Amino acid sequence: MLLIFALVLGGLIALVQWRAYQREMSANAAYPPIGQLLDIDGVTVHAKVQGSGPDLVLIHGASGNMRDFTLGMVDALTNRYRVILFDRPGLGWTDVLPQNSGAWNSTAASPHEQAALLQKAADQLGVTSPVVLGHSYGGAVALAWALARPNQTSALVLVSAVSEVWPGDLGWQYKLTGTTLGSGLLIPMITAFLPKKFVKASIASIFAPQSAVEGYLTHIGSDLALRRQSMRANAQQVNSLLPHIKKMVPQYDRLTMPVEVVHGAADTILPMNIHAEVLMTQLSDAKLTTLPGIGHMPQHVASSAVLDAIDSATLRAGLR
Repeated sequence: MLLIFALVLGGLIALVQWRAYQREMSANAAYPPIGQLLDIDGVTVHAKVQGSGPDLVLIHGASGNMRDFTLGMVDALTNRYRVILFDRPGLGWTDVLPQNSGAWNSTAASPHEQAALLQKAADQLGVTSPVVLGHSYGGAVALAWALARPNQTSALVLVSAVSEVWPGDLGWQYKLTGTTLGSGLLIPMITAFLPKKFVKASIASIFAPQSAVEGYLTHIGSDLALRRQSMRANAQQVNSLLPHIKKMVPQYDRLTMPVEVVHGAADTILPMNIHAEVLMTQLSDAKLTTLPGIGHMPQHVASSAVLDAIDSATLRAGLR
């Protein structure tokens, strides 16, 4: 009986891994790299450079990739900026850092480690004193970037950004998938069998109270985020973020460069009163643009406000 059980269990595990692999190969084929693949100390970093003008680095949020910015936003910027897009570690086509790899590894790259990797990639691309924009989780990476290079960061633009210590927890999903057991057992099952309707529902919740913009699901390549490596990296990065934020907050007074903050008043994922409004009391040269009725994705549903913030940061930094 024990042998039969072992054979059945082994067969189920093999089926899950095979199905997960097939979905990953399909996602990779449908959404190949759209930029160049840089070798940074043996780690592949996916980068894309477009346009000319002052350097503008764009850093995406959780469960995303650089494609989030290429649904109209980049095209609106390339006539006056050299736009540099990156996939963060483990997401899109950027590798996880070596110390965070493996199905049973529950460690994650900190915002500072992510920023350090992307800064090395930026150096390879000849980026100098950029304006750095971060959306959502990417806001924490943008803040870490500026803390690491305060004299080489011309300005920050923080869009719906996580910046402060928050109350409560992240919910059972992140708690479970961010653990060693969840990483090794649950994530392959999600990759293998998660129905598309759950992905659509998740995107709808991220855009709420607005509707997702037409074509977003297809354009961003949501299946890339369901690959095992990407799911692990995302879950572990989000699950481990709070201690890093606690260490970063006391250092915000070092950020004396111009900072533009754009936040939707109806954002329930990262509420404005917990993050943006508190951040305004911690920075010496920050400006907050409040968007009434707007949720977590202003770069899509209130793009003119984000573009205006980028232009304002650039002017305030003396780059125009």
